[in-house]
Amino acid sequence: MAVAVRTMGGAVQRNRIRRLIRESFRLHQALMPALDIVIGVRPNAREAAATALRSSLEGLWDRLTRSAT
Repeated sequence: MAVAVRTMGGAVQRNRIRRLIRESFRLHQALMPALDIVIGVRPNAREAAATALRSSLEGLWDRLTRSAT
C-alpha cells in the first residue's frame, strides 16, 4: 500500500490513513471477491475524522461487493 507524500504530508498522517484502510479492509475482505484494489487518497482525507473515513471506506467496499456479483 502506498500513500503519496504530496497527498498526506508527514509520516504520521500517512500511517494513520494506512491503518484505517488496512483495518477496514480486514473487516470486509471475507465478503469481497478476489480483486486487485487501488485506493486513491485525496488531500481532504488529512483533516477528515476517523469515523468519516471508515464510513466512506464501507461504502466503497459495499460498491465493490455489489459490482462483482
